Amino acid sequence: MVNIGQNIKEELQRQERTVSWLARKLNCTRAAVYRIFDKNSIDTVLLLNISQILRRDFFYELSEETKSRLTE
Repeated sequence: MVNIGQNIKEELQRQERTVSWLARKLNCTRAAVYRIFDKNSIDTVLLLNISQILRRDFFYELSEETKSRLTE
């Protein structure tokens, strides 16, 4: 199962961005970003914003997992 919060955290690190940077972009607190990292699921509007900010299609990853589960 895709851990979306972990994937967001890994992408942020891969881009060498800080939690503070993402918090500013999302107009939220650092604590809220850390809570996102702990989530296995996420609101779609929030995920869309994060995808746009980080320029990574997290929806695609979730879709691929869904496809693989449907073929099991």
